[in-house]
Amino acid sequence: MPRPLSTAAWLPAAAFVLIWSTGFIVGKAIVPLADTSLFLLGRFAVAGLMFVGWSLAARAAWPPLREAPRHLLAGALMQGLYLCAGYGAIAQGLPPAIMALLGALQPLLTALLAIPLLKELPSRRTWQGLALGALGVALVVAPAMQAGLDGAARPLSPWIVLLGVLAIVSITMGTLLQKTAIATCDLRASSAWQSLGALLVAAAMVAVQAAGAPLHWHGAPALWAGLAWAAVGLSGAGTWLLVSLVRRGQAANAAALMFLAPPLAALQAWLLFGERLSGVQALGMAVAGAGVWLCQTRGRMRHAEAR
Repeated sequence: MPRPLSTAAWLPAAAFVLIWSTGFIVGKAIVPLADTSLFLLGRFAVAGLMFVGWSLAARAAWPPLREAPRHLLAGALMQGLYLCAGYGAIAQGLPPAIMALLGALQPLLTALLAIPLLKELPSRRTWQGLALGALGVALVVAPAMQAGLDGAARPLSPWIVLLGVLAIVSITMGTLLQKTAIATCDLRASSAWQSLGALLVAAAMVAVQAAGAPLHWHGAPALWAGLAWAAVGLSGAGTWLLVSLVRRGQAANAAALMFLAPPLAALQAWLLFGERLSGVQALGMAVAGAGVWLCQTRGRMRHAEAR
């Protein structure tokens, strides 16, 4: 029989999923109000200042400067390149549903790469959960994906799809880096460095875009509210919870929680924007939930050396 996690163990996972799923809503809301790279620059800057203030107030131990590049790289991959490439792909015409479907590959890729890099070998139960999770996400985004392809003004460029794939590879590698030497550093101080790494990527994107065309920023209340939530909620609490889960458990099992983000985002879009929620999507939510449950219960991971 599977051993379910205790309520206390589920709370951080549930909080992470609820917070992470709002990223789809924030992304949709800010597109007409600001250039995404400029928005991300502000998001990472606010999050970085928050973590610096928290670290100083708590007198957290900072890593030696010689180790700073590792933290910068982790943040650049896990947040900076992931979000800049993902938002950039959508801005260039990649339907958000396809981006969400590509995102469903991230837990699978994490599980595969964790075998040679972290010596973590998923159990059969975990592989079954990962497969169910990916199938559930595919069912949830299928209607929107079909609508996006049917309504596309031009055929989808493979380069745009590759940009979306780059985003997924980036967050996967950034997630795996959290299990390496930087895992011994205080998470608050590490998060401050990682926010700076993400900020540097966004700053480079802003510089490139500003050289080609003027950037727009319409300071509407909705934009400022979205920026506050994206910085404090997503880059702050959401990323902190994800890294905590990765550090305490197994990379693939923590990543599997992301399967629940698209279903919850579809539910939020139905509640907030009145978007249609079909029976197929409801089935996909149930399937994704079953997959995550499998990943979070008994037989989650074992070390490759044990075989």
